[in-house]
Amino acid sequence: MSDFSKNQKAYFNYFIIDTVEAGIELLGFEVKAIKSGRVNLAGSFATIKDNQLWLTNADISPYQPNNTPTGYDSKRSRKLLLKRSEINSLISKLKAKRLTLVPLKMYNKGRLIKIALGLARNKKKSDKREVIQKRDIEREIGRSFKN
Repeated sequence: MSDFSKNQKAYFNYFIIDTVEAGIELLGFEVKAIKSGRVNLAGSFATIKDNQLWLTNADISPYQPNNTPTGYDSKRSRKLLLKRSEINSLISKLKAKRLTLVPLKMYNKGRLIKIALGLARNKKKSDKREVIQKRDIEREIGRSFKN
């Protein structure tokens, strides 16, 4: 399995509680674009509409811009493929615990393109500052051992 895209901001902005693997409904030229690494998951999220899961705001740039159909929106909503029971459990968790569904990474599994979604809770500003401070301390320790 190779990762096509990772959402590093998701790990910084959210506490990831649980992960779910989902398929994604794509057009042919979008698959080529993803395999060539032209996907950006930053700022994207998953929503539930009519008991279906949709990936919103994920940017998949055209593989060949000159051959892309006219009117193609690179940030269009794309349907995520999950079993009905998985969708129902996600709906109940999202409503009960006030969580968010955030895409973490996009990868291939065999011939299929999958997306890992994280059930996430928003971090507060103080939590983010703690992470930055820990990172700085580890960097300083690494520098001192190096010298």
